[in-house]
Amino acid sequence: MRLAAAAVLLLAWGCARKESPPSTGGTIAAGSGPSFDPAAGTAAVSGVVVVEGKIPPTAKIRMNSDPYCAVTHQEPVDSEEVLVSDGKLQNVFVYIRQGLERHTFPVPSEPVTLAQEGCRFTPHVAGIRVGQKLAIVNNDPTLHNIRCVAANNPQFNLAQAVKGMRTEKVFAAPEVMVRMRCDVHRWMSSYFGVLPHPYFSVTNRDGSFALKSLPPGEYKIEAWHEFFGSQTQNVTLGDNETRQITFTFKHGA
Repeated sequence: MRLAAAAVLLLAWGCARKESPPSTGGTIAAGSGPSFDPAAGTAAVSGVVVVEGKIPPTAKIRMNSDPYCAVTHQEPVDSEEVLVSDGKLQNVFVYIRQGLERHTFPVPSEPVTLAQEGCRFTPHVAGIRVGQKLAIVNNDPTLHNIRCVAANNPQFNLAQAVKGMRTEKVFAAPEVMVRMRCDVHRWMSSYFGVLPHPYFSVTNRDGSFALKSLPPGEYKIEAWHEFFGSQTQNVTLGDNETRQITFTFKHGA
């Protein structure tokens, strides 16, 4: 009973609390030109995101505030905020920020899934299209809530108290990034880049990314990370041309 009452209080506090929205990420709106089939693109950009300097230590999370989470994770788990392996940075959202405004792109019919599993949001960083469904699913037998913090899209705060609950949402406007939080479990967070086109990637453990099947053109490419911020590079691509680029974040001494 005490746990249930505490959870209700946390939800009420979360609904009332104001939070600054994330950055909108620049010019990413789609144009009114003809629809472009991504399968027809012949250009590509790939590369890696690295970190130089003093790398912050990976934070440890204790989940003993919830009995289910505590049993599931008896030892502290790594935060996903800063994950660096051999100088390569994971969970960086890399996307075309400018250069596709004259194109429109068909919206996928299948949804993107945000799962609450093991008292974590999965994925931690992802991309989704404007108008595409986001399926939010609770895979845990404990109460979660999902609070959306956005600037260009309507914010929402909803509870999923039972395992198997599913809610669908749609973002109507481009935005980089939209943040998801759980007010019951404050360590839970997730970020979505909402784009009018399909050219985005999230770096793996090796820091790699790839933007494939691009139409030829001049592009501004942005790499966004929740801790290190963002960087941009300009790239010009011709037919059948592939470019390799590197984003380097520098931190500390």
